[in-house]
Amino acid sequence: MDFKKWDNYTSTEHLALYSALIKPRMIEDKMLKLLRQGQISKWFSGIGQEAISVGATMALAADEYIFPLHRNLGVFTTRNIPLKKLFYQWKGSPQGFTKGRDRSFHFGTLDFHIIGMISHLGSMLSVADGVALAHTLDNANKVSLAFSGDGGTSEGEFHEAVNLAAVWDLPVIFLVEHNGYGLSTPSKDQFKCKHIADKGIGYGIESKSIDGNNILEVYHEVTSIANDLRKNPRPFLLECKTFRMRGHEEASGTKYVPYKLMAQWAQKDPVKLYEEYLTNTHILLAEQLISIKEAIAQEIVEAVAVFNDKEQLVVNTSDEINDVFMDHVSKNSLPTEDTKELRFIDAIQDGLKIAMNTYPNLILMGQDIGDYGGVFKITDGFIKEFGAQRVRNTPISEAAPLGAALGLSIVGKKSMVEMQFADFVSCGFNQIANNLAKTFYRWGQNSDVVIRLPTGGGSAAGPFHSQSNEAWFFHIPGLKIVYPSTPIDAKGLLLAAFEDPNPVLFFEHKGLYRSVKEEVPIQSYIIEIGKAKVDSWGDDILFISYGMGVHWCKEVTEELALKATLLDLRTLVPWDKNAVADAVKVTGKVMIVHEDTEQGGIGGEIAAWISEYCFTDLDAPITRVCSLDTPIPFNADLEANFMAKSRIKEKVIALLKW
Repeated sequence: MDFKKWDNYTSTEHLALYSALIKPRMIEDKMLKLLRQGQISKWFSGIGQEAISVGATMALAADEYIFPLHRNLGVFTTRNIPLKKLFYQWKGSPQGFTKGRDRSFHFGTLDFHIIGMISHLGSMLSVADGVALAHTLDNANKVSLAFSGDGGTSEGEFHEAVNLAAVWDLPVIFLVEHNGYGLSTPSKDQFKCKHIADKGIGYGIESKSIDGNNILEVYHEVTSIANDLRKNPRPFLLECKTFRMRGHEEASGTKYVPYKLMAQWAQKDPVKLYEEYLTNTHILLAEQLISIKEAIAQEIVEAVAVFNDKEQLVVNTSDEINDVFMDHVSKNSLPTEDTKELRFIDAIQDGLKIAMNTYPNLILMGQDIGDYGGVFKITDGFIKEFGAQRVRNTPISEAAPLGAALGLSIVGKKSMVEMQFADFVSCGFNQIANNLAKTFYRWGQNSDVVIRLPTGGGSAAGPFHSQSNEAWFFHIPGLKIVYPSTPIDAKGLLLAAFEDPNPVLFFEHKGLYRSVKEEVPIQSYIIEIGKAKVDSWGDDILFISYGMGVHWCKEVTEELALKATLLDLRTLVPWDKNAVADAVKVTGKVMIVHEDTEQGGIGGEIAAWISEYCFTDLDAPITRVCSLDTPIPFNADLEANFMAKSRIKEKVIALLKW
């Protein structure tokens, strides 16, 4: 290994690099012993790859964000996170970074500018995009560095993140540790190109392949690249060739690796070779070597003592539930004067404009939302008013903008991501369900993100532009779900969503955009998330609905001349249980109406809750009126038959007979 080619460093710099390099190796040796003793449950070893983590981290400024993976212990130790805190994390202690809620490096720490991984490979790359976007907007002259394994480059999220960074000229170093295997799958079965760096050509970005076991080369190259990107922001794909000397995780073993290949890479041990180089050049003297290792060993001994701590994790259910969302209190503030007649779509546009003026740190992202104004023209004119830096057209991509939204939140910005149609959100499901929803519960980082989702049928648009998919997310703790039915509520709830520091999914029924209008306050105001609205009172029947279903219930009430109580939920998570209980008391006959299909629909959960907690107030079985349990069809007649609306009247008549 040629160290001399890269050696223009002082003895002091060499010793700092060596100390940082040997530390994770010594910790890993201890962790493997603890694993055999049953003190920890799992370990992903980075032995043989330490030069990449350490060299890259040493090359960056301490306040530049790094996004590491399982085998990047050297990132955490080089950033000088107290070992005792790390060992508490690995133990699953409440004193760890995640209070025992997640394992190993599945956490972030803003104090050390490290954002750890989730298990879904590639998911954090677009989060690095978001941090880099914030730095670009603020002219901060900083880079982000995101790790990927060679297996992770096969993931769609790798493509989306690199492509977004390329299109937006974001200063992200995408560092790929090419260690030969994705678990047991060799690189030849992962991709056809000889070098991962070759993929940079397809994205129109610079790339390079280097020796990842040479710490001086890694340190030199990352330093050089980072310096350049700070001056001229753009992404860079850096491939570091290395090898994984242990199993994917220890239980996996390495039987699938040819012995000859393992022996070949054992000769390229980055720690051993660098140590030999430093001792042979008399940069590292024997007494210095002993002193460095003894100091680290003592630090490890003190940190490992946490495993002798007999503390018991006290389970507090209230704390667990309360930590799903960041605390936030909002109050209704509805002006009564100075109104203007607005359609549903106008009210949303008005709310967006107010939010953009209220929050200068708010960034809008979505397909065609720029000059085109969005497919529904809600952001028409926004580029002219707020500028292309804040109103950002994305590639045809869902996952990357959603991940970038989390990155923006990490550095204190707000964002809105528009799904062109709610149906397309499935392509970004992982970012919503596993990043935005869980990050606050896991390590206390909120996701200040609003996702707008034009939803619903009625326009003969077929199975992929008409779905009602709010129930997909209803089951996932950590997401707030809002679904207004009127222009007043649309504006007030949207402004509440932007005020809320938690992730909010904001569903907008496309059929309401231009069909419903009313007098809406001109000023900014808030409709409190989590509070239902009683649209009318009557003791014949109770309708519980939201969105378009509210208007269907009104129609049948008028047609049958009913005295009905109509409860508009407005918010689906958290839904207003107190309002439901109060409304059930008015009449014991309950009908839940929604456009979504019946099986697994939100109405089933509400019905079950009423049966459990309001049973004595019921005079008849709870009735659900939902759409058919089929995909929504294209033909207008088939679609009408599919819709819940076609069955409400007969179901009402049947319920009234009880």
